[in-house]
Amino acid sequence: MPKILIDGRTIEVIEGTTILKAAGQVGIQIPHLCYHPAFAPEGSCRLCLVEIEGAPKLELACATVVRDGMVVRTQSEKVIEARRSVLEFLLAEHPLDCPICDKAGECKLQDYYEAYGLFESRFNETKEKRDKLVRIGPNLILDRERCIQCTRCVRFLLEFTKTGELGVFERGIKSVIGFYEGEPVNNNYSGNLAELCPVGAITDLDFRFKTRTWFLERRPSICPLCSRGCNIYLEFHKGLARIDLKQRVYRIRSRENPYINSYWICDLGRYSYHDLDENRIAYPFQIIKGQKTKLSWGKIYLILVEKIKKLIIKKKTSRIVIVLTSALTNEEFFIIKKLFVEELKVNRIIFCDPPDENGDNLLLTAERVPNRRGALDMGFNLKIGEEVLNQDKIDLLIILASHLSNKMVLNWLNSMACNIETKFLLSCHESKLNELVDIVVPVTVSAEKEGSFTNIDGKIQKFEAALEPWRESRPEWKILVDLARNIPLNFHYFSRFNSVKAIREAMAEEKIYFREIHGD
Repeated sequence: MPKILIDGRTIEVIEGTTILKAAGQVGIQIPHLCYHPAFAPEGSCRLCLVEIEGAPKLELACATVVRDGMVVRTQSEKVIEARRSVLEFLLAEHPLDCPICDKAGECKLQDYYEAYGLFESRFNETKEKRDKLVRIGPNLILDRERCIQCTRCVRFLLEFTKTGELGVFERGIKSVIGFYEGEPVNNNYSGNLAELCPVGAITDLDFRFKTRTWFLERRPSICPLCSRGCNIYLEFHKGLARIDLKQRVYRIRSRENPYINSYWICDLGRYSYHDLDENRIAYPFQIIKGQKTKLSWGKIYLILVEKIKKLIIKKKTSRIVIVLTSALTNEEFFIIKKLFVEELKVNRIIFCDPPDENGDNLLLTAERVPNRRGALDMGFNLKIGEEVLNQDKIDLLIILASHLSNKMVLNWLNSMACNIETKFLLSCHESKLNELVDIVVPVTVSAEKEGSFTNIDGKIQKFEAALEPWRESRPEWKILVDLARNIPLNFHYFSRFNSVKAIREAMAEEKIYFREIHGD
């Protein structure tokens, strides 16, 4: 492997590595705007110029492959002056609207100007006027005055989606990013363009003027809206108690993972974050003659435990029916199997997942649940259908509908509800299902709990809670463990499950191992 000297540091790199990547491996950051690791080097922004000993001129770090014995300087006077000149050229036509630009706070042009610029403008001519507020897609706004012609957006549509909606039109100073009339950007991945743009040229209509990025906290999570398990960041405001401002998620962004989703996420995962804050169930309640009555968690456990105990004494636990979705975590499936299948001998377990939709052969899969593979690996039979409902009378129905409850196929419940003695619904959101049950229990969404999903390719990904639980909601694993302790069933076994980590340890004892997928 070639050895090179960068800023006085000797490093050994793999053959074919560029100077930009080699420098990054030892923490030397070389500025760049047009380069993106997902695409071939473009070399149009000229910010990554470096000095190579023996070379007659500065070379592009993004496109120059290292050679054994190469001596590179990234902070010499010559290099710094070149960067200042490039920045002055880029800013000559750039509008001074940082205070109102949505990219402010995460704009590369701002960062590089602070690091290498801070010069007085010498541009006295009238700036070129270009189109602003150009709608290039359902959620995308293009400001051509801010565009630096890095062509990241063009290359993304050519190389990843292969739809090619955008291109560079005209020549020289008249060059603009545009699309053919009647053919705007309208694909499943259009939201990536706003994230990909290094400046504020392409902004997201969904996020536009909502808040400032420096007010937001960012935490990692896993997208639960299909079986790909894309890695994401949730960006949210924690809220302010003195003005009754509640926690709110403002946007979802992609998180790099070369094994799962590379650098991208689909628009379904990006724009469905509103469900995290809207239409949520705040507290447990009982429905009596159409009226809600708030219940304490202690009362919930008392009602459920008493009902199960009666069925155990009468040896009629076969009259319990459990309805699940594949949105539960592997740890929750483990507890369900231990509690209901092995301890209570319940064999009437139905999966009512939302129907499959169209995938796109990129990231979005047809399965619109995150953990169907995990349910299968845990030994559940997803093909058991409504035929089990007529095997015996139903005294207790427990529905765990934490995911897209309005899309669950539960047509049979409309006709059978009046014949079922006690009906519990564990759900995140208000839905029509509330009208068909007796007691509704609020549970957390996946972003509010810890667990793991197994994606469509069999890759297991662990995740931590990114958000605080909504009001009085609790994760399903905790509700189920508390239920087992209160019955009590095999108290010594279930009493140790005071965390997800403890559940994973029990799973490992039974040869159910977990392998975390990293982005490196």
